[in-house]
Amino acid sequence: MRRTRLYGAAAGALCLASAIAAWAAPHARLADLGPNAIPVDVELVLAVDISYSMDPDEQALQREGYAQALTSREFLMALREGAHGKIAITYFEWAGAGDQRVVMPWRLIDGPESADAVASEIMRAPYRRASRTSISGALKFAKPLFDNSGYRGARRVIDVSGDGANNSGDFVAPTRDEVIKAGITINGLPIMLKRSNFATLDIDQLDIYYEDCVIGGPGAFVVPIKEREKFIEATRTKLILEVADREPEARVIPASADKPRISCTIGEKMWQDRWGGGMDYR
Repeated sequence: MRRTRLYGAAAGALCLASAIAAWAAPHARLADLGPNAIPVDVELVLAVDISYSMDPDEQALQREGYAQALTSREFLMALREGAHGKIAITYFEWAGAGDQRVVMPWRLIDGPESADAVASEIMRAPYRRASRTSISGALKFAKPLFDNSGYRGARRVIDVSGDGANNSGDFVAPTRDEVIKAGITINGLPIMLKRSNFATLDIDQLDIYYEDCVIGGPGAFVVPIKEREKFIEATRTKLILEVADREPEARVIPASADKPRISCTIGEKMWQDRWGGGMDYR
């Protein structure tokens, strides 16, 4: 399983996407096989963390990042160069194991007007926050969203953004593996704007955790966010990678595929150390 961490700006992102698309296409399975399903280049699920560790400013940055990225010139250029020139996208927010809510159901983006409409719909949704961080719960919720999306994508991608490790619900690594088996790629946008803090269960090297424990599937990659002023740029880079098809030249660093460099149960252990026994790891 290949996992990569991306460094650089959107120009580099445009270059790497060709390799991702070329690798993903032969292995992807088509989800919605209904006769009326609309063919698209990518079916993209945006899974966005709203746990209490995400402060209101981070939540606003996260929303604004997606809205600006989807309407950017670079994203629209990448969109036009796809085989179909269109993608399908849905946006949901998640926190604990049983707390997931669709903010925007499946929408088609095929140009500036539809991109503007999607961005506006995302920005209009009311903000909320909730307890715990269940990446596994988000992945389990996202997986069946493709089944009756109304679209038939050459690739299916779940895009997970968050600022902490899994500490609720099922263990994340086996859940990830089940999603990958369905022909779905998981990409990551780890948000690393704060210092590690045991009180809020933050961890060092969240990008390594995402590489080894969260992402997977053909061409899976991580774009870490370590500076607030880079938030929108990183989000745009990631979205371009997920839709574009260009020659690969971007700098990437392969992550270990053999042995995790960080424990995939670090979040659960931190929760148990803080609150004691009795946690349900379902």
